[in-house]
Amino acid sequence: MKKITLIAVICMVAISFGTAFAEKAPQEVVDMANSTLAEIGKEPVIIAAVKAANGKRKSLSSIQDLDAKWKATAGTASYMQELMDNACAKFLRDLQNTESYIAEAFAMDNQGANVCMTDKTSDYWQGDEAKFKNSWNGGKGGIFVDDVEFDDSAQTYVTQVSVPVVDGDKVIGAITFGVDVDKL
Repeated sequence: MKKITLIAVICMVAISFGTAFAEKAPQEVVDMANSTLAEIGKEPVIIAAVKAANGKRKSLSSIQDLDAKWKATAGTASYMQELMDNACAKFLRDLQNTESYIAEAFAMDNQGANVCMTDKTSDYWQGDEAKFKNSWNGGKGGIFVDDVEFDDSAQTYVTQVSVPVVDGDKVIGAITFGVDVDKL
C-alpha cells in the first residue's frame, strides 16, 4: 500500500511540474508578432468590421448571453456562419491560405466579442481571456504571445498571438492568430 501511495505522489508531482513549465514561443514567433502580425491589425477591412461591431454598442450581458448560447450549440449555427462569411473573415481566410503557419484567426471588438473568424471558436466572448486582455490592454494595446501548447484537434503545436486592431492611433479591438510553430 505504501508503495502505491508513493508512486501516486511521484506521478502527481511529475504532472504538476509538467504543467508548471510550459514551453515559451520561439523568438521567431515573438518577432513576427511585433512586425508582420501587428501590421495585420491595421488592415482596412479588419478596422471596418471592428468599427461596425463597436458601433452596435452591445451590452456586456447580451454578449455573455450569446456566449452561453454559443458554447451550448453543437456544430455551426447561422449566426456563427455569418462571422465566417463576412469580408473580414474572408480576408483572414485568404491570409490563412497563403501563410501555412496560421492555423486560425479571429478578430474581436472592444469588449472581446468575436467580429470575424476563419473557423468556429470554442466561445463567442474572449473578453475574459488573456489573449484579449493583454492585446486590448484597457484600450492602450499590446502584443501578447502565449505559451506553445499541443492542439489535440489539429494534432500540432500552436501558440496564440494577439495584437491590437488600430484605427489611426486608436486601439479599437484585437485580433488573435493561432500560429502552428511546426510550420515556421
